[in-house]
Amino acid sequence: MADKKMLKVKLVKSMYGRGKKHMACVKGLGLRRMHHTVEVEDTPAVRGMINKVNYLLEWEQV
Repeated sequence: MADKKMLKVKLVKSMYGRGKKHMACVKGLGLRRMHHTVEVEDTPAVRGMINKVNYLLEWEQV
């Protein structure tokens, strides 16, 4: 199996009152609620979503 680069992403601020596109990015990353953590594959699309809502997230490379 190829060694895929992964990112660990955690939602640290509430989505309440955010724009629809920002909420869609958070859902697209697989985050459901505050303090929820997921591991996603490191792709340009995922990096773009993280960059758009970086003020709501904490993330690190795994």
